[in-house]
Amino acid sequence: MSLRRTTVTLVLALSTLAACSSGEDEPAAEPTETSSSPTAAASTPSMEVGSGRFPRYVALGDSYTAAPLVPPVSPGDACLKSTANYPNLVAAELEGTVLADVSCSGADSTSLIGVQELGDGTTRPPQLSFVTEQTSLVTLSMGGNDLQLFSTLVGECVRAAQDDPDGSPCTDAAGDQVPETLATIEGRVGSAVAGILDRAPDARVVVVGYPQIIPPRGSSCFERLPIAEGDLPFARQVNRGLSRALEQAAAAAEVEYVDTFALTAGHDVCADDPWINGLEGELEAAPFHPTAQEQQAVADEILRLIG
Repeated sequence: MSLRRTTVTLVLALSTLAACSSGEDEPAAEPTETSSSPTAAASTPSMEVGSGRFPRYVALGDSYTAAPLVPPVSPGDACLKSTANYPNLVAAELEGTVLADVSCSGADSTSLIGVQELGDGTTRPPQLSFVTEQTSLVTLSMGGNDLQLFSTLVGECVRAAQDDPDGSPCTDAAGDQVPETLATIEGRVGSAVAGILDRAPDARVVVVGYPQIIPPRGSSCFERLPIAEGDLPFARQVNRGLSRALEQAAAAAEVEYVDTFALTAGHDVCADDPWINGLEGELEAAPFHPTAQEQQAVADEILRLIG
C-alpha cells in the first residue's frame, strides 16, 4: 500500500476515534447521572465495592487509557478498550479491588460530565457518574482530544505533510494556538480533579500523563511518523506541552502524577524499541497509540506510587 493511501486510511481511523467525543467545546456545569439508554446500560461497569485496601477503583480516560487494539480487546466494545490496559493491570495486583474502567477512545473532558456519543450510534454515561463516595482510587488521563489537539497533530499535520514534506504546513496553520489550548486543557484537568474529590473526598487520585510520541531530536522516521520536517518542533511542543499541562494541574490540586512522558523516553514512535505504534501499524496497537509494554510501565508506576 502506498504511503499516501495509507495516510488517508490513518486519517479516517483517527477521525473515527476523535468523533467518539460528545462534541461540546465546554463542559456542562454539573455532572449528570448515568444514562438510562439501553446501549449505555448494556456496557455499564460495575458499581460494586470490594473489600481490599482500595475497594473501588475508577479509571477515567481516553484512548491512551483504553489502549485500543492492544490484545485482548473487549468484544463488541465501541470504545475499543483493551482488557490488558493499565487499569486492568493495576486492579489485578490489588487484592479485593473492584475496577470500574470507564475510559473510552475519543473521550475528552466533556465526557466526564456529559454523555459520550460513539461512532456506532451507542452512548456511554458521564465518566464521573461512576465516582462515588465509596471510590477509594481514581486514575485520570484526559485532555488530548480537547479542542481537537491530537486530531490536529496526528490527523491534519499528517495529511499536510503529504503535500509539503519539507515545509511547516501545520505550524503555519495552528502553531500560535497551542499555548492557549494547553492552558485551557490544564484548567479543565484541574476542574476534573476537583470534581473527583468533591464526589469521593477520601479517594487517592492519580493523574496519568501522556507518552512521548515524537522523537526528542533529529529527523522524523517518515514511514512511521509522516510529519513534515518543519513541523517537528510544533509536534514536540504539543506532545511535551500536553504532559506538562497535566503535571501542573496535578501539582496545583496536590494529587499524584505519573510522568508517562519520562517513562517512555527512548520508546517514541521512531525508537528502536517503540512503545507507541506508528503509521504502518506494525505493532499490536492503534496507530500513534500505546502498546502493551507502555501500558505495563504505566501500571507499574501507579502501583509503585500507591505502595
